[in-house]
Amino acid sequence: MTATLKGAWNYPTRVLAGPGRIAELADACRGAGILKPLFVTDKGLETSAIAARAMAVLRDGGLSPGFYAEIRSNPVEANLTDGLALYRAGGHDGVVAFGGGSAMDVAKLIAFMSGQKRPVWDFEDVGDWYTRADPAGIAPVIAVPTTAGTGSEVGRAAVLTDGATSTKKIIFHPKMLPVLVIEDPELTVGLPPHVTAWTGLDAFTHCFEAYSALGFHPLADGIALEGMRLVKDYLPRAFAKGDDIEARAKMLAAATMGATAFQKGLGATHSIAHPLGVLYDTPHGLANAVILPYVMVYNRPAIEDRMPLLARVLDLPRADFDGVLDWLLGFRKALGIPASLGEVQVPLARAAEIGVMAEHDPSTGTNPRPAAAADMEKIFRAAQSGDLAAAG
Repeated sequence: MTATLKGAWNYPTRVLAGPGRIAELADACRGAGILKPLFVTDKGLETSAIAARAMAVLRDGGLSPGFYAEIRSNPVEANLTDGLALYRAGGHDGVVAFGGGSAMDVAKLIAFMSGQKRPVWDFEDVGDWYTRADPAGIAPVIAVPTTAGTGSEVGRAAVLTDGATSTKKIIFHPKMLPVLVIEDPELTVGLPPHVTAWTGLDAFTHCFEAYSALGFHPLADGIALEGMRLVKDYLPRAFAKGDDIEARAKMLAAATMGATAFQKGLGATHSIAHPLGVLYDTPHGLANAVILPYVMVYNRPAIEDRMPLLARVLDLPRADFDGVLDWLLGFRKALGIPASLGEVQVPLARAAEIGVMAEHDPSTGTNPRPAAAADMEKIFRAAQSGDLAAAG
């Protein structure tokens, strides 16, 4: 079985997949011209056995790694600034991004900003702002995901909270894409069941919103459909038995597929989840998992005709919108996902503000149904109370 889980592909970047492939990390760095990497991870992994193992591979391979782990679950500018100072002071020549989405995003931003002279906010994903960057000042990144959710390891952007405006902003540049990814499912076996569920449903949400997004992109649609099938088949196994290597490997692939597919776009689930991360530090995957059905109900007029194909791909007994929605509600429940935002201590107090923030989120532009601030507030209120019908 292990042999069938190993592979290498070059889409959307070079990916080495399979158990034990962390052993190739030093060679991967050397191949990218990195001899003195800054190893970037988060506080939760700072003293972990898997981080120690990866650092040992680097040292045993003759490299001279630095180490940085001061990263919040919803990263802020200070996390980038401190890491960037360490990168420059240490004379590093590349970055190893190790962890979940937060570590990946900060690691990619450190590499991106290492040779830039303008503030990071000057490179927000607005129009052609990315052309302001000096491509020669972007250091290479080797990405090693330890969760199967965000897919940031194959993304050309990173999310960072702007404290001045209390908003999450997307920083984009084509060269922010890691030059190589190592997807080793052995690194994910220690994830607790609840984190496995949150991150897995994050991957599903990426696929679902990409599939539903406005625009013509058959490549993204096909990847999204297969990604959702993998989540349906393998997330329950990874949740129930954390050391199921096949399930962990397939979930890593699904996460990568979600981030590849959402080059097409995302939607209102992300638009609402982003403010919750800023205002309440709600874990992103958990927020997406709770909010998605409410956004589905709101978007029903615009996506209903896309659901029969999805239902057939998922092999559901009922091939229509209600069949998909009913399955998702049961799937979430079996994975321990709360039915409402109120159950995860998100209050109603700032509902109107969240509606405005969500309307202006970049993900709103490709939501399949137009959604103004009042619409976003309505969806949020429904999700907070658990009243699914009120989202329509």
